[in-house]
Amino acid sequence: MTDPTPKIHAFQDDALGNDDAVALKERLKRGTVSKQDVTRAAIERLRQLDPQLNALVAECFHEPRQSTPGRNGSLSGIPSLLKDNTDLKGIPSRHGSAAIQPHPARHDGAYAKEFLAAGLTLLGKTALPEFGFNATTEPAHDEPTRNPWNPAFSTGGSSGGSAAMVAAGAVPMAHANDGGGSIRIPAACCGLVGLKPTRGRHAVSETARPLPINVVSEGVVTRTVRDTALFHAEMERVHRNRKLPPIGHVQGPGQKRCRVGLMPDSINGTPTDEATRRAVEDTAHQLELNGHRIEPVAPPVDPSFPEDFKHYWGMLSFLATSGGRFAFGKGFDADQVDGLSRGLYQRFRRNMHRLPAIITRLKRTRSQYARFFEDYDILLSPVLGHTTPELGWLHPDVPYDTLMERLSAYVSFTPYCNTAGGPALSMPMGWTEAGLPIGVHLAAGHGQERLLLELGYELEMAG
Repeated sequence: MTDPTPKIHAFQDDALGNDDAVALKERLKRGTVSKQDVTRAAIERLRQLDPQLNALVAECFHEPRQSTPGRNGSLSGIPSLLKDNTDLKGIPSRHGSAAIQPHPARHDGAYAKEFLAAGLTLLGKTALPEFGFNATTEPAHDEPTRNPWNPAFSTGGSSGGSAAMVAAGAVPMAHANDGGGSIRIPAACCGLVGLKPTRGRHAVSETARPLPINVVSEGVVTRTVRDTALFHAEMERVHRNRKLPPIGHVQGPGQKRCRVGLMPDSINGTPTDEATRRAVEDTAHQLELNGHRIEPVAPPVDPSFPEDFKHYWGMLSFLATSGGRFAFGKGFDADQVDGLSRGLYQRFRRNMHRLPAIITRLKRTRSQYARFFEDYDILLSPVLGHTTPELGWLHPDVPYDTLMERLSAYVSFTPYCNTAGGPALSMPMGWTEAGLPIGVHLAAGHGQERLLLELGYELEMAG
């Protein structure tokens, strides 16, 4: 994996330097740099970058939010950011929507509490598309978040603000969450490592708890596998789900040689573009050189899955729009939701009677997924159906039918792991002719994040 400097970046000779979180942690431990110096350097970088990237929606530079008193986790003093669909006390949560009347949050959200308990220093909140529904961070009411590798291109979504600031060097890691690809998609677009954990690995957010199928997982985007591994090791100390195998602190490649199922084309039958396919095939070849066994496989899911997931997506919009006053406050104005949210809402209304059967089929994906991983250790595929689009291609003002066609061709691999609840890793494994990263997707059986991180180390070292 190559690691060139982003075209918009803040890497410089300050307290952060070029370090990832692991290197920064070691310097903090040795005392060669102070937490205060690191925090100041991150704030200066955020101030430098945001006018160019438009990735921050709120900052708390004068009063950074730090770890719980008395706790000194492995990530203590590491600067970070929180995605703006998670409450942080004293700062409004806007969820990327003009429909929400912002009011300061009264309490920290469930995941913000875990984040702070890990020792991270929070300096602000990052941009997302409305309610996290789109695969690009281009709010209809605001300027788009721009990709540090080329500002004319998308950062992906929905955790695009976090991905932009990590890729550009403002912070080593930032919060991201994933209800259909929203950790892995921006990681792929911005050349980062993005691990979507197994369902239930971390605290479940307040908005995800009432869902008939919890498709949302929490995590981070980082620049290195070892940072992602360190984060998940620390979070496991903060909150351990005893129903899942422990991850532990993964610090290098493993010994296991895997049986890898190769799926270069999507569940919905859309052909993958040439550059993306080449990155996946090159990754398969590298794994084969490392002793893993590669076998072509068919999509391990019902043909109805793409349409069923769109309907579930529509249900989420229906709940956000019709229940907005309860979820987001009395000032919620449904007339202000963007074109994508409105189109999804209307789709759901037309097909509401189909929901029970759709829920039944989507719940079945968990057992189908588990059966696949009885025979295979890894499912290797693209993260996305084609390379990162220019800004505007997926803008919510694009006519709904056209936008859905484009999203269906683009986001055709990641949602399966959300409904099935399995873990998946996005790794930067290629480049477009325009100099943009290409992500490759590795999925594993429930609870097998350790295996994914071990393979991530292998691929990172091979690059």
